[in-house]
Amino acid sequence: MFFPTSDQWLSILRIGLAIQLLLYAFSMRADWVYLLAGTGRGLVSRDLAEALLSLESPMIPRLGWLVDAGKQLGLNEPTVLDLSWYGLILASLFLLLGLFCRPAAIAAWFLHLCSVKSGGLVSYGVDALTTTGLFYLMFSPLPDRLSLDHSWRKKLADSQFLGFWRRVLQLHLCLIYFFSGLTKALGRDWWNGINLWRSLIRPPFDIIPAEILVRFKYVFPIAGAAVLLLEIGYAFLIWHRRIGPRWLFAILVMHAGIGLAMGMYLFASVMIFLNLAAFGPGILWNEKTRAGDLDLPLSGDAV
Repeated sequence: MFFPTSDQWLSILRIGLAIQLLLYAFSMRADWVYLLAGTGRGLVSRDLAEALLSLESPMIPRLGWLVDAGKQLGLNEPTVLDLSWYGLILASLFLLLGLFCRPAAIAAWFLHLCSVKSGGLVSYGVDALTTTGLFYLMFSPLPDRLSLDHSWRKKLADSQFLGFWRRVLQLHLCLIYFFSGLTKALGRDWWNGINLWRSLIRPPFDIIPAEILVRFKYVFPIAGAAVLLLEIGYAFLIWHRRIGPRWLFAILVMHAGIGLAMGMYLFASVMIFLNLAAFGPGILWNEKTRAGDLDLPLSGDAV
């Protein structure tokens, strides 16, 4: 769990998640208030989503906290929601530059989690993955050497402490892929390609015309089986010195394909960033130690 590693993975995670948050915020800008407003002012009442959230736990962050605090200062709900959007943008820019990394990571995690939980009825898996990445970033040994913070601190975390947080992220991804693939394998509709077909023809993901998909209908069983086997095998073969780079490259291509074929660009980007941070250094390219400038082996002395 405490293997020596450089902070390249942390730089990728910080910059990647900052870009992810900026893409998320700007994609939501036009409908931010409409989607997150309270009863009678939004598409789906935020009050309903937060009431359901309270059944899980009253301690889960939500925009209602900020709206209530704003009322004490004489601010109305739309103003508070706008300020939360600008706050998320500001925290993302600070993360991107590596300025006040720790406070920026905490603020970004909190504001993103508030918006996701308060808009839970219109959120999906990409939001949970982004929050997970921000959680790890919040506790990781910041700053990294590419941050502005490092330019005046001139001090980096111990390589084994960096290795611990990278290992936790790696194992989390392995669990995500393994159980995602196992769930697909338990039914028959991924083996025969039906679920893949349904995913590609369901609005709003039907970017590729149906007549084109019909021409390649014989590919769907092969592609469906490949996806679930790729996900199940990830947890075991990503560690192999020779197979690992090919497996990681295949995973990256799979997510890029999902983004292009279904328009799920945010989902594709967050999975690519998380994979590159967790396994990129040492697998797709050599990383250097700070002491001796020696090539490190594949993450965690893989077989």
